[in-house]
Amino acid sequence: MKAQHLVAALLAAGLATGAQAQTEVQWWHSMGGALGEWVNDLAKDFNASQKDYKIVPTFKGSYDESMTAAIAAFRAGNAPHILQVFEVGTATMMASKGAIVPVGEVMKNAGAKFDPSAYVPAVAGYYTAPNGQMLSFPFNSSTTVFHYNKDAFKAAGLDPNKAPATWPEVALAAAKLKASGHKCPFTTSWVSWTQFESFSAWHNVEFASKNNGFGGLDTRLNFNTPLHVRHIENLANMSKQGLFVYKGRGNAADATYVSGECAMTTGSSGLYANVKRNAKFGFGISPLPYYPDVTGAPQNTVIGGASLWVMSGKKAPEYKGVAAFFSYLARTDVAADSHKRTGYLPVTKEAYNATEKSGFYKDNPGTEVAVVQMIRKTTDKSRGVRLGNFVQIRTIIDEEMEQVWGGKKSAKEGIDAAIKRGNEQLERFEKANKG
Repeated sequence: MKAQHLVAALLAAGLATGAQAQTEVQWWHSMGGALGEWVNDLAKDFNASQKDYKIVPTFKGSYDESMTAAIAAFRAGNAPHILQVFEVGTATMMASKGAIVPVGEVMKNAGAKFDPSAYVPAVAGYYTAPNGQMLSFPFNSSTTVFHYNKDAFKAAGLDPNKAPATWPEVALAAAKLKASGHKCPFTTSWVSWTQFESFSAWHNVEFASKNNGFGGLDTRLNFNTPLHVRHIENLANMSKQGLFVYKGRGNAADATYVSGECAMTTGSSGLYANVKRNAKFGFGISPLPYYPDVTGAPQNTVIGGASLWVMSGKKAPEYKGVAAFFSYLARTDVAADSHKRTGYLPVTKEAYNATEKSGFYKDNPGTEVAVVQMIRKTTDKSRGVRLGNFVQIRTIIDEEMEQVWGGKKSAKEGIDAAIKRGNEQLERFEKANKG
């Protein structure tokens, strides 16, 4: 018996030292549900594909929560190696120079092949500094699309294969859905992103000055055009009539669409994974609605989702592990599978081509909408929105729009207040980051 115990102990010790030889890489993320399973599978498959590195994914709550946690961890000297940050945090991450290592630098130092031109331009451009250096790794880039319940459309006497293309058509469809007994004809998630940021780019008008913040820190909000006021007025009127039902901040509205409670929603293309897995109805995905009398509409929508940032202060072998993982994520087969599974954009052009060749878009109508919307001609007004203190600005827009949906403020009053309060945040960020 003793000999067996000795063998067992030696084996255990051998296993332990073998395990220690692996370099661990901590990855903090904000993906729950079906998307959380996807993230865990990516880590598991990468870990199984080689023996040197072990990616350890940790769910850290919502995007806001994980960013706050990472900043605290960085100050305490125990930040993760990789942090998933939503697009709204990009300007903040760019400004925190000592806290991050640009992804191009990580790849170069590790001797890994890295070509920024291989990435979808609308995606890569958003995460690239003015000097042309790519700062973070495009991971789960999404854009805003229109989701609708085909079964509810059928029941309301609407054509299930024809989504409303314009905002007047959305209102008409909502009225028919309500008449057929639907309590929530239309809702939206991420009000600022869908109804202001993407809405502006889609109609080729600015959301903020200085090319939406790309042109300098002295950018200011300017989404108080007659077009913006008209749109929010229309939504407020739809809200009064029970045609638009506000379901809360962030992606709170997503669950009400997936459950079948709400028949139409504007939200992330990344909702596809959840809908495909959990919806008990026929569903459609189509481009964002637009106002047909606006010249230059529709243009292209703006990026959403998140990218992966590499935190500073780690050891060289750990950065090699990060680079190996990023190289794995960029592999055409891995990137194409991720795109098909989640509804997020393919991060590389090759992944898009491979998906198209595989017949996936033909077999799953609507899945190419996000890609087509993002690769239309991009102008300076539609390249994206990159602002400091953007998280706070979005919260302000939520607060002011809640006053509008509740009938406490007019559309113009709500918008003007959001701009005044939002510009205070931009001034604060500019002062803090000058030079």
